[in-house]
Amino acid sequence: MYAVSKKPRKVQLGRIFVTPRALKKVDPLDVLRAIKRHESGDWGNLKQHDRKANDMALECGRRVLSRYKSSNGTTFWIITEYDRSATTVMLPNDY
Repeated sequence: MYAVSKKPRKVQLGRIFVTPRALKKVDPLDVLRAIKRHESGDWGNLKQHDRKANDMALECGRRVLSRYKSSNGTTFWIITEYDRSATTVMLPNDY
């Protein structure tokens, strides 16, 4: 059965990319869950000022960054470009 997300989409993702290192370190299910959170405006493990910056970025067309932790404890980021053409899942060292 297919579950439909009840959270509204706040971020247009564009094409989705995952870096090779993130593919090796982060479970694909963790990636999918985090993408859904990112898309709905749940920025994960960010400080309050970074959350506010993301909210403002949605209004004025800037890059959006989220930070999550996988089930195995690996920290990873999701970044959506300012023009919403692409979203990349990566490890912090990939940046």
